[in-house]
Amino acid sequence: MRATCSIRRSASSLTSFASKPAPTGIALTLLLSIPGFANAFDLQQLSDQLAKPAVIHGSFIQEKHLRALPQPLVSKGTFVLAKDHGLLWLLKTPLQQDYRISAQGIARRDANGWQLLPNKSAGAEQNRLFLAVLQGDSSGLQRDFELQLQGEAQQWKLTLVPRSLLLKQVFTQINIDGGELVQTIELLETQGDSTVLRMQDSTAGQPLSESEQHDFAQ
Repeated sequence: MRATCSIRRSASSLTSFASKPAPTGIALTLLLSIPGFANAFDLQQLSDQLAKPAVIHGSFIQEKHLRALPQPLVSKGTFVLAKDHGLLWLLKTPLQQDYRISAQGIARRDANGWQLLPNKSAGAEQNRLFLAVLQGDSSGLQRDFELQLQGEAQQWKLTLVPRSLLLKQVFTQINIDGGELVQTIELLETQGDSTVLRMQDSTAGQPLSESEQHDFAQ
């Protein structure tokens, strides 16, 4: 009988201890002992990582998958991303066309120089999205999307689900993969079409050339 009472008292003591909040130091130690918790990769860290390079040069391949066509439409070109200026998007094939995306808007180059384009189109929204993604502007993206980040600094995936009515009319979801820099952007459209953009040979060590500085200054 005494043994039974002793066991009950011990169990009661354990239950009472378990029901009390753990001291802050102990709780923190337990959390940090969980694999991956201490080094969890969050949106702010991703933003800081992508925003670090002053200038990025690279090439891209864009595949446009249309429901009505058996093969994707493929275009190729190069890009220049400058943190303090914006994005030069230079199509090479199947046609040659230059675009500039900056805080002033979206411009296209013609025989007379850079010409600003209307800002209200879905295409303009898509181009602004590209700039926000490549620059790591998570605060800007959060205004228009629900964001979900998985992975770590050298291999991560960011999923964007539209909030705004305009973007919901165009996209169902956007998937972005990367490491030190953005590598792939996949845009899934509401009507079943999709676009896959692969960023290749990206380098962050080369400053703007004189012609690139001139393009951003115009």
